[in-house]
Amino acid sequence: MPRLMLTIALLALSGVANRVTAADPPNIIVIMADDLGFGDVSCYGAQRLQTPNIDRLAAAGLRFTSGYCSASTCTPTRYSFLTGRYAFRDPGTGIAAPQATALIRPGTVTVASLLKKAGYRTAVIGKWHLGLGEDPGPDWNGKLAPGPLEIGFDDCYLLPTTNDRVPSVYVENHRVPNLDPDDPLWVGNEPPSPDHPTGRNARDTLRLNWSHGHNGTIHNGIGRIGYFTGGEAARWRDEDLADAWVERSIEWIEANKDGPFFLFFAAHDIHVPRMPHERFQGKTSLGLRGDAIVELDWCVGELVRTVDRLDLTEKTLIVFCSDNGPVLDDGYQDEAVEKLGDHLPAGPLRGGKYSIFEGGTRTPFITSWPGHIEPGSSSEIVCTIDLGASFAAIAGVELPEGACADSFDLSGALLGKSGSRGRDHLIEQDNGRSGRLGLRVGDWKLHRTPVKGQDDPRYELYHLVTDLAEKNDVAASHPDRVQALSQRLESLIEARGSRPGF
Repeated sequence: MPRLMLTIALLALSGVANRVTAADPPNIIVIMADDLGFGDVSCYGAQRLQTPNIDRLAAAGLRFTSGYCSASTCTPTRYSFLTGRYAFRDPGTGIAAPQATALIRPGTVTVASLLKKAGYRTAVIGKWHLGLGEDPGPDWNGKLAPGPLEIGFDDCYLLPTTNDRVPSVYVENHRVPNLDPDDPLWVGNEPPSPDHPTGRNARDTLRLNWSHGHNGTIHNGIGRIGYFTGGEAARWRDEDLADAWVERSIEWIEANKDGPFFLFFAAHDIHVPRMPHERFQGKTSLGLRGDAIVELDWCVGELVRTVDRLDLTEKTLIVFCSDNGPVLDDGYQDEAVEKLGDHLPAGPLRGGKYSIFEGGTRTPFITSWPGHIEPGSSSEIVCTIDLGASFAAIAGVELPEGACADSFDLSGALLGKSGSRGRDHLIEQDNGRSGRLGLRVGDWKLHRTPVKGQDDPRYELYHLVTDLAEKNDVAASHPDRVQALSQRLESLIEARGSRPGF
């Protein structure tokens, strides 16, 4: 074969190495934990608590040691997962306020819309935190649209914001269920009256005290961010949230077992306020945070057992991940710090939630598809932002022009196919407002931090192979590498997208 033809053939083969299209596309379940650290589960090294269900999922599948979310806070990671686009590209995608309107607009191509196009039934159950409705704010007493149903989901049963933000109600499809029209919901940024009970003026009534913030309206004996009144019959109890997500998920899987289906199970357990069901309280020595991790593990077990019971095990791809790294005191006095002991929530990594250090975005990441994924571990770089392009490839759907701008088709790497590679680079962000970004390229990690009053940002450089904890900034001794990486980061920031062929 002439050299030119051989080169073309090899390039073609390398181009399809990551593309895996199933003749019979699998059901897909994404289990996204909330605030779960790299070292918080036993299959990633935790010793002070055990997570047997997550461990079994890892043992049957592929455990990634360089699995990432795209941001170290929840809203931007979820935005990027669903859209396949770095959240820092789009203003307003930081942590969503209680009254945030829909951040992902109708017509946006999402993981859900891509799979729906392939014939999947789609649902999101659990934490949303991506806004609902139109300006000037969600109509909590009426139709809450646009929302998940306008971007590709057929069904949703949601915690609309987060459990520490108001209002403390469920949203089912377009409405708040069980809402009494004679007791309407009111949601605002200021107390509705001077005598409205809050975490400040009625602090002595709280059963879980706050350490900072979280001192607005009291619900279930716990102060929240923001203010609301009414909707008593529609309110949830913190202790019951995980049960609600699991029960609804099991019902939905059973109803759609003939598939194919896509379920985004958005767990909330470890996010503050940590208040797991009573049957999990006291199960660990780590306080409510550890107990919440055990509750999350139970959720994983219930979903996997349902798949097994319905004889869907070899027909279902499960991805387990987290929306960001760990945090201890995130606004409540729940003894997460006092009872930590020698537990390392981020494992050997530095940082956690809100940080661009590895602990903020490198998290547990597991793929399991018995009969299709060989059990083992992988050091390939994969990210939740890549699930859109990868699922599209698995389902046999072409990405529309302009869609999933930063999502790489890593289907081969996610399924553990021989010769398949992960990412060659990844941008890691915090909440997006600070301008702090990290760029990992192979074994190197560049930090970019804006400096107030200066035009040029500050750069730090870490060699992850020899300094996984990012303790030794070697920027001064590698100026050429800093220059090359900083130029690459700037070009990626300015580009419309980073997906190969975009």
